[in-house]
Amino acid sequence: MSELNDLVDLPHIWDRMARVEERLFEVTDSDHRYLTEIAQHLLAAGGKRYRPLLALLSAEFGPEPDLRPVEAGVAVELIHVGSLYHDDVIDEADTRRGASSVNANWSNTVAILAGDFLMARASETAATHLDQESVRILAATYAELVEGQTRELALDYDLDHGIADYERVIYQKTASLIRTSARLGAKASGADDHTVEAVSDWAAEVGMVFQIADDVLDLVATSEVLGKPAGSDIREGKFTMPVLRALEGPERDRVKKLLGQARPYGDDAVDEIIEIVRSGGYANEALDAARRRLARASDALSTLPDGPARSVLTQLGAYLVDRVASIETA
Repeated sequence: MSELNDLVDLPHIWDRMARVEERLFEVTDSDHRYLTEIAQHLLAAGGKRYRPLLALLSAEFGPEPDLRPVEAGVAVELIHVGSLYHDDVIDEADTRRGASSVNANWSNTVAILAGDFLMARASETAATHLDQESVRILAATYAELVEGQTRELALDYDLDHGIADYERVIYQKTASLIRTSARLGAKASGADDHTVEAVSDWAAEVGMVFQIADDVLDLVATSEVLGKPAGSDIREGKFTMPVLRALEGPERDRVKKLLGQARPYGDDAVDEIIEIVRSGGYANEALDAARRRLARASDALSTLPDGPARSVLTQLGAYLVDRVASIETA
């Protein structure tokens, strides 16, 4: 969190984030202590809380940034964490945020039920504290997450899909909820329609940047930095933008042959693909695509009043790319 604390040098935002943290545990308390323990397992493991932070920062553009935006932040974080419970079941993951995943610690059934509980509490929070349109947006966003996850599974190990398919998946799986986080925060603060649309447009682009940069990181960072083996996406049959670019380049026949091997892929095959991606400049191409999206995000912000919140949002977007570029160009 220290990097985010440095970027967001607004003490009142962190005061509200502390309230978000309290509310996350209040809202997920159940009469059944067993369910409470499971539902709060991943919350207790920590995390950047990036989505509620965006909700609170977007609320700075409205006249009432202090109370209801906290509830917007709680709602979007519960949707996010609930979706992680489900993702870990699908991916058969053993760990999450440095702790045992719920499915590994208990069972797949328990993880799915706890994820459902978190989603339900997100809807309840929104229905109690936000307006009807915000409840609809939250429900529609969850549908986007499910559709994106389903679409991604259908594309696993598919050598014939392209960048447009990839971008649609990452919009639905990642950017849609980031966009909703900013949108609900701005709406909860009473921001006008122009402001709501501007922060939504900014967040949609930054959400795409967030995932593109994370996907590049999986290919250029060391296992020590990642906390998992480099090239994990390839091993899972998820071909991200740099790999898809390599499938379009001069090395496409070799890359296709490596990816067409029997599964699971061996370490040598994965390492060779990573080397092709790096030496061919495909990781940098993906970062350039992310930078173009950042420029569009900045255009959206430029229509809003200048001030601390706008400056912080601009820095947050740049941070997502710079942290990866510093590794890729090292």
